Amino acid sequence: MSRYSIRELERLSGIKAHTIRIWEKRYEVIKPKRTQTNIRYYSEHDLKKLLNIAILNREGWKISDISKLNNKELTEKVMRFTYNSKDLESQIEKLVIAMVDLDEMKFDQILSNAIMHEGFEQTIIKLIFPFFERIGLLWQTGSINPAQEHFISNLFRQKLMVAIDNLKIPDNKDAKTFILFLPEDEFHELGLLFYNYLIKKSGQCVIYLGSSVPFNDLIETAKLIKSNYLFTAVTTALSGNKLKDYVQQLSETFPKQIIFIAGMRIHEADFHLPGNVEKISSPTELNERLKSI
Repeated sequence: MSRYSIRELERLSGIKAHTIRIWEKRYEVIKPKRTQTNIRYYSEHDLKKLLNIAILNREGWKISDISKLNNKELTEKVMRFTYNSKDLESQIEKLVIAMVDLDEMKFDQILSNAIMHEGFEQTIIKLIFPFFERIGLLWQTGSINPAQEHFISNLFRQKLMVAIDNLKIPDNKDAKTFILFLPEDEFHELGLLFYNYLIKKSGQCVIYLGSSVPFNDLIETAKLIKSNYLFTAVTTALSGNKLKDYVQQLSETFPKQIIFIAGMRIHEADFHLPGNVEKISSPTELNERLKSI
């Protein structure tokens, strides 16, 4: 069973650590344990309880009233809001619970409800992207069980693949060609898949190479396929000078293409981008950029 620090609870729940401590001391809603070296930690049960408390609190319940509920009553109260709530923070919290519980049915219910209210594309932009951003740091630090990561990633990947397969192949002679790929040793593919969906939906052609693409393979593909744009994302594989060198290498190797780069690492970078390289900070920004292509 996973163990969480109070900072990790904060990241997963969106509740400030200071507030968690107050709730813990004043209302005893969760009770941390201690390691043999006297370091405080919280269990998956504590995380799920805190997320459920946050949902009720956001629905207007006072913490003093919530603290009087036993676990069964707390779950029953939360269930009343599970299918009808449009509040994005509550939806994210429910997705975290579904991930922790490895509950595919709950995941499908939350996603289907959001799609019904917002549509597929807006659900990804408003709900799924913030959800993965919230837990992304914990994945990198190993705070989340790998089974939980693979479970939720594969479920969402299935949804994306179905949506992509349902898009029509563009027959527009003026369509531009994008080569989509991740750098070598970069495996966080979900964001790239959604960008794939957006580009195809806009009527452009996509050559999708997937994750961990060696640079030489990218060069060989570019020789076979005349492309107008390259699109990549960097989440964990490169940082600092290595990222800067990789971006420069892309720019110099493909001087005639415009290169879009998304992902957390490029947002953190503080170096100047070459003239043919553009940073994409969000799906909404890409949609706006696609309108000018």
